[in-house]
Amino acid sequence: MCMSILIADDDPVIRRLFEKRLLDKGYDVQVAIDGVEAAGKLASSHFDVVITDLVMPGDVGGIELLQIAKDRDPLTEVIVITAHSSIDTAVDAMKKGAVDYLEKPINFDELFLRLEKIAQLKSLVRNADDLRNAMDITESSAAQTIQNLEITAADLQLKLDNIDKILKTNSLPDDVKVKQVRNILDT
Repeated sequence: MCMSILIADDDPVIRRLFEKRLLDKGYDVQVAIDGVEAAGKLASSHFDVVITDLVMPGDVGGIELLQIAKDRDPLTEVIVITAHSSIDTAVDAMKKGAVDYLEKPINFDELFLRLEKIAQLKSLVRNADDLRNAMDITESSAAQTIQNLEITAADLQLKLDNIDKILKTNSLPDDVKVKQVRNILDT
């Protein structure tokens, strides 16, 4: 699965570095120069992962972008990027729903490992959803089959009751009984 990733960072060098490294690994990547632009992209497109700097200029920082991403789609995973001085803020971001945080300078091997884990988790969730849907279909089909069998059993029981009644009627000649039983069985 090719995950779609949104990068939000006000540093053009970091943005370009992320974009190049992620594109080289086959990810579908978009970049935003700040939280406001990233929020706009989230409003118009779906992303599997948002990687955002915690500290960005303007009204939408990393924490706000995290909230916007999670409000838009709770399954969007958010990784926050932080400088050493804002580790406590990164931990707070994780409490608010970020899947992980990375310290600057970025270790891309670590990032790719985390993205692979996210991809595996998303695949497991999709597989679980597929199984749940298959179970729902199977349950529905089984319920319909049981209902059809109950109707058939009730119909057969009615025929058996009518045949029993005919066979116990002493006033009818045997050839008439056979004819009536055949009529019941043919219907």
